[in-house]
Amino acid sequence: MNRGKDQLRRGLAVVGLCVSSVVIGAPHAGAVIFQSTGDPGYNTSAPAGALTNSGWQYQGLWLNFLGTPIAPQYFITANHVGGTTNDLFLFNGRPYHPVAAFKTFDSDLAIWRVQETFPSYARLYSSSEETNQHLVVFGRGTQRGAPVVVGGETNGWFWGAPDGVQRWGENDVAAITNLGVGVGDMLRVIFDGNGGSNECHLSDGDSGGGVFIQEDGVWKLAGINHGVDGEFSNAVDATVFTGALTDRRGLFQQTGSGPSDWISINGVLPIPSAFYSTRISANLDWIYSVIDFNLGRDLPTPTTLRIGSNVLVSFVSTTNRVYFVQQTTNAVDGEWITFANNVPGTGGSITVVDPNVASSPTRYYRLGFAQ
Repeated sequence: MNRGKDQLRRGLAVVGLCVSSVVIGAPHAGAVIFQSTGDPGYNTSAPAGALTNSGWQYQGLWLNFLGTPIAPQYFITANHVGGTTNDLFLFNGRPYHPVAAFKTFDSDLAIWRVQETFPSYARLYSSSEETNQHLVVFGRGTQRGAPVVVGGETNGWFWGAPDGVQRWGENDVAAITNLGVGVGDMLRVIFDGNGGSNECHLSDGDSGGGVFIQEDGVWKLAGINHGVDGEFSNAVDATVFTGALTDRRGLFQQTGSGPSDWISINGVLPIPSAFYSTRISANLDWIYSVIDFNLGRDLPTPTTLRIGSNVLVSFVSTTNRVYFVQQTTNAVDGEWITFANNVPGTGGSITVVDPNVASSPTRYYRLGFAQ
């Protein structure tokens, strides 16, 4: 989908869905709606059980939005939320001072370098198979407002009062869509009721929040919240509104900035609205060009020790990093051969073995990031 077809509203609290729990006309219920409760404080603490360590621990406060540390001295957020080096990034209750910003013409991403060092940071989702994957998303926008009623049926909910409370929800990636120059690939996530009891939508204030998907058993950062479908209008009094809709049929949706840029939404089956998150996997080259530019403490020089016929290669690792170790007999123009791959960082010293090479000609060793 592109901007010529549907208008996106940027600046996104997590609004949840479980249709059977809806109380018609109840204003300002919690941002995530469950069968068991309408408590606005629900899902305002870290997910547990199967969702433990699914990204909540990596969310920090940037202005009135969220950001995610992705390297010892870097965090990522949505570019359109703004910010300067005079602002503070709060992570685990501690302030971090930005010293530089890195932006790209290809997406709505911004990476900020901070003066201090983060104690932990998220790993990045590298697969290109996000479609149909289950996700956990974080935001701090509005509560759920009153129901949107079309033809006597509740088709969703208006955005309610902003409260700035961090919440989480679940959903599934419906598709990958490109929104054109300067925006690029997006994870498109629809509010269709098929994502489980924690299914959610986004609203004003959720921009910059992280989307996490499991890869190799680890929850990794797969998207940064960008925008939602809207605005909408009804056919009765032409009231313009924003909302989280399970069905857009019977409404008009804005497609541009002009007064006549509206289309009528019709169809046989329900047409839910969606939110959009900038796709991390499509921007990995740029991201790594920023966060790996200065090696510093994150990629130290390895040390070597000969023991019998083997060479032991040791280095100080960082948690949430995965390394490879290579060797060559010619550091100028020789081929570098990987002999240890996908070595997870522990935060301490790691030793890998290059076997049966102690009697070989002089060898050189280097580290790299496998992920």
